Amino acid sequence: MGAIMGALSTVGGMAKALTDFGLTVITALVVVDILYPSSTMIIENIAIVVDQFGDGGVAGLIVILLFMVLYRRG
Repeated sequence: MGAIMGALSTVGGMAKALTDFGLTVITALVVVDILYPSSTMIIENIAIVVDQFGDGGVAGLIVILLFMVLYRRG
């Protein structure tokens, strides 16, 4: 049982590291897009994703809240 828990811990750590890296890249691209408008289109893409969640109504709100809970928990 300990080996399984160790493997899950390793996979969880790798997933967290990958998520942190992704958020760092997104933040860097937002800064680049602010300094050089329309160079990466990341702000427009983020707006599209947020709009799609908004179109989902309550389901979109639940998904956003679930994402926030899972992100803050780690």
